[in-house]
Amino acid sequence: MRYILTSFLFLAILSVAKAQEAADVHIYNPDADAFADIHNAVVKAGTENKHVLLQVGGNWCIWCRRFNTLVTTDPVLKGIVDSNFVIVHVNYSPENKNLKVLESLGYPQRFGFPVFVVLDGKGNRIHTQNSGYLEEGQGHSPKKVAEFLRQWSPSALNPDSYKK
Repeated sequence: MRYILTSFLFLAILSVAKAQEAADVHIYNPDADAFADIHNAVVKAGTENKHVLLQVGGNWCIWCRRFNTLVTTDPVLKGIVDSNFVIVHVNYSPENKNLKVLESLGYPQRFGFPVFVVLDGKGNRIHTQNSGYLEEGQGHSPKKVAEFLRQWSPSALNPDSYKK
């Protein structure tokens, strides 16, 4: 009985430590100048024939962290992102809600967090994606995320892709 109790206590402590470790992930920077970061991403995307993918959320948001982990560790999704997008993490937190930036993007926070905004290489907003439609179980569906990314890639919106 003592062994079982000790094992249970050890697992509980390990779970708390793991949860704390996940909460310490800092993807979003409350001190960042989101307007400048977006501008720089648009310039880069324009020269590389890519789109800009704004990931709006905060370090406090487990779904934001889960999405980031998925697209940076899944080889297929990472390949799609790297080939088609310049990523900007736009912070939304008590320290900095970036309300002027979000206003300029059509108030994407209405969908909750994370929310994704796709800009073309000229900085025009071409899509806002509610992440709830990409979720499955306790995370985001790799298949749904891949479909979203492909549908809003530069080649998907290039009219020449559809001429034969």
